[in-house]
Amino acid sequence: MMLAARVSRPLSQLPGKTLSVCNRENGTRHTLLFYPASFTASIRRTYTSEANADSGKAVLVTGCDSGFGFSLAKHLHSKGFLVFAGCLMKDKGDAGVNELDSLNSDRLRTIQLNVCNGEEIEKAVETVHSSLKDPEEGLWGLVNNAGISTFGEVEFTSMETYKEVAEVNLWGTVRTTKSFLPLLRRAKGRVVNISSMLGRMANPARSPYCITKFGVEAFSDCLRYEMHPLGVKVSVVEPGNFIAATSLYSPERIQAIAKKMWDDLPEVVRKDYGKKYFDEKIAKMETYCNSGSTDTSSVINAVTHALTAASPYTRYHPMDYYWWLRMQIMTHFPGAISDMIYIH
Repeated sequence: MMLAARVSRPLSQLPGKTLSVCNRENGTRHTLLFYPASFTASIRRTYTSEANADSGKAVLVTGCDSGFGFSLAKHLHSKGFLVFAGCLMKDKGDAGVNELDSLNSDRLRTIQLNVCNGEEIEKAVETVHSSLKDPEEGLWGLVNNAGISTFGEVEFTSMETYKEVAEVNLWGTVRTTKSFLPLLRRAKGRVVNISSMLGRMANPARSPYCITKFGVEAFSDCLRYEMHPLGVKVSVVEPGNFIAATSLYSPERIQAIAKKMWDDLPEVVRKDYGKKYFDEKIAKMETYCNSGSTDTSSVINAVTHALTAASPYTRYHPMDYYWWLRMQIMTHFPGAISDMIYIH
């Protein structure tokens, strides 16, 4: 089936900027038109095979304390699913967990789940298994949503930070999936992995995050190939910039990360780059964090479709038009061209 994408206004009517490019061989100049990151028209995929959730189908969602996971748990519950909401902070009485528990529904159950902790994952498997009406029918869906993020150029980022982000975003996804696959195979169910547009295209100062999301993409592809003959469908959801909606970064957190990063830098790196350069990069990150979409409905709808459609898509791209177009250019054009447009 063909992908149907549309924007709220014709492309020719969008506010844009021009870039003049010179051909060094013959001296001719060409003008390219680009669109600013503040443009918020969204790419909307036409879901041609919508389906309703069968009442009582069981789904586990990780990272439900806040953000996408919190909204997903409530939404899938409203659609008739039996939802197991994995929460990192359940044992600490987190506000998000308390709100989910306050629904007092036998179809929405919060469970303590740290995706970095093998014991907690195995306990979650036991909880899900014992809660299913017929364990032999298995678990219909797993949504690997739990994740963390950070920023910093390569020389500013410690190895501990690289490992910490990977432990949650990549190895947490692999670890959780492997543990639940026996139940998912019995149901011929669905695996939905939340990746990112930064799992398809890299960005300066985001290498710790990009590495993990590129890994999630590769893991998802390999799993999809292997699960196809077994009837399990695997989809990837690649959200754009939703930082403003997910509360990943507050101004205070950005400054706290920046301070620790600067304090921990080797003296030679501090001296070579200088505080002015460092502060400029932090200010750029603050601007990016304030520019994201606050409406997560496109992400929620994408995950829902992946769980309910007879033929779910391999990849979903809930993002505004600027980021969608940038992703297409950076993944399909020669690197020299995309670097010139977006990096240099």
